[in-house]
Amino acid sequence: MVRTDRAVVDRYQRRLHSNDYGRWREQVEATGGCTHPVRMTGAWTVTDNTTSQVLAHKGGHVMVPCGNRRESVCAACSDRYAADAYHLLRAGLSGGTKGVPEHVTERPRVFLTLTAPSFGPVRDDGQPRFPTRYDYTGHVLFNAHAGQLWHRFVIALRRHLAKAAGIRVRDFADHARLSYAKVAEYQRRGAIHFHAVIRLDGPGGASDKAPAWATPELLADAIHAAHAQVKITTPEVDGQARELAWGRQIDVRTIKPANAPDFEDGDGEITDDRLSSYVAKYATKGTGKSEAADRPIRSDAHIEQLRINEHYKQLMRTTWTLGVLEELDHLNLRRWCHMLAFRGHFLSKSKAFSTTFKQIRGDRQRFRLEAALDELGVTEESVTVVNHWDMTSVGHRTPEERDIAEGIAQRRRDTRKHRHSTERKD
Repeated sequence: MVRTDRAVVDRYQRRLHSNDYGRWREQVEATGGCTHPVRMTGAWTVTDNTTSQVLAHKGGHVMVPCGNRRESVCAACSDRYAADAYHLLRAGLSGGTKGVPEHVTERPRVFLTLTAPSFGPVRDDGQPRFPTRYDYTGHVLFNAHAGQLWHRFVIALRRHLAKAAGIRVRDFADHARLSYAKVAEYQRRGAIHFHAVIRLDGPGGASDKAPAWATPELLADAIHAAHAQVKITTPEVDGQARELAWGRQIDVRTIKPANAPDFEDGDGEITDDRLSSYVAKYATKGTGKSEAADRPIRSDAHIEQLRINEHYKQLMRTTWTLGVLEELDHLNLRRWCHMLAFRGHFLSKSKAFSTTFKQIRGDRQRFRLEAALDELGVTEESVTVVNHWDMTSVGHRTPEERDIAEGIAQRRRDTRKHRHSTERKD
C-alpha cells in the first residue's frame, strides 16, 4: 500500500514539475477548472481592414469548458450554469437588468412547488418500504410525462385565470400574460417535481402593467384549481392504462418585493432577495449523488455496473424494459434511462419572463471580444476577426490532471463563498 501511495505522489510530482505545467495550468485556470475540457487546435487572428496588417495572432492548442450543467459531472461548469441561471431568474423577479423593467416587482408573483404522487410508501432516504409492491411502472411513466403535465397545467391555469377575471379564454392574451420560469428537481425517491416562479403581466409581457383584477390571491386560487384538474391518461401497459396527475402536496407562496432582507418571512411569504440563487441551484443537480446516473445508459448490463442504490437501479431497469414497447415508443425511454425517464429541460421559462441563456452567453462573449479589441486600440468595424478551431479530444490526459483541475474549481468556489459571506456581513 505504501508503495502504491508513493507511486501516486511521484506521478503528481512529475506533472507539477514538467516543462509544460505552467502553460497547462493557465489553460485550466481559463476554463475555471473544468474536469472535461474540450481540446482544440487552431488560431485567432485580428487583421486591419485598411492595411491588411495582422494586429494580433494566437494559435496552438486551447481548452474550452465542457459546459455540462450537472455538478456531479463538472463542478466548474455547473457553477457557471448556476450563475447564468441566477441572472436569468433574478432579471425576471426583480427587473432592472437584461431588458426587464424594475416595475415587474409590482406584479402578482408566486413561488410554486408541484410534486409527484405516491407510488408506494418510502423511508426517509427515499427507498421503498416494500420494494416488491412499489409501482415502478407508474413512477417511470410519471417522470416521462412530467413535462407534458406542466404544459397542460399552464393551459389550465390560463383558463382558470380567465374564468376568475370574467373574460373568455380566447381573449385572455388581450388582457394578461402568464410568465414563468421553472426548475425540475429529483426527490430522494427519484421522482421529478417542479419549482416555479410565476408572474402575471399585462398583455405586453414584462413591460406591461398587470390588469386591475390580477392579484396574488387570485393567481394562487387559480393555481390550486389547475393543479387539481390536470390529468394525463397513458397507453395501456400490462393491460392497465394509468391516469397521471400531480401529487397532493402543493406549495404556493406569494413573493414579496425585492427589498425584503430574508428568504422567507414569518408568514411564509417568499422574498426575491435570495430566491433566484435558491431556485438556480436545482438546475445543476443530477439524478442523485452518483455521477454514474447522469450518463447515458447503453445496455441493461450497464445498469448493473452503476454504483447507485438498488431503488434507482430498479427505476432504470423498468425504464429500459418499457423502452421496447411499441405503445410507448414516442417516449424514447431508453434514451432517457439515465435520467430515470425524465425527458424535459431542467430549467425552462416562458418567452416574456426574462432573458435567455443564449443572450447571457452572447453578452459574455461580446464583453471578451470588446476587451481584446480595446487592448489593441481598434474598433470592431476597422478589423476582421477570424476564429478557426478544430476539436482534437475531450477530457484531461491523466487522473492527476483531472484532480488538479478539480482542486482549482474547488478553490474558486471556496473563494466565492468567502467573498459572498463577507459581503453579507458588511
